[in-house]
Amino acid sequence: MIKNILCSIDGIGLYGVISICIFFGFFTGMLLWASALKKNYLNRMAELPLDSGELPKPANPEIKR
Repeated sequence: MIKNILCSIDGIGLYGVISICIFFGFFTGMLLWASALKKNYLNRMAELPLDSGELPKPANPEIKR
């Protein structure tokens, strides 16, 4: 039944071509974006889950606040 309905719609094959083009364009764009990322940015993002959110300790502990 579904096959008969889809066959009766004019230009239904165009939707498959359009969906493949959108998928390929998005996938290619994501590959280009991922390859353009800087190493420092990736390292910083990789360490975020391990970050406790505390402020770093001062280099000279004798300085009073």
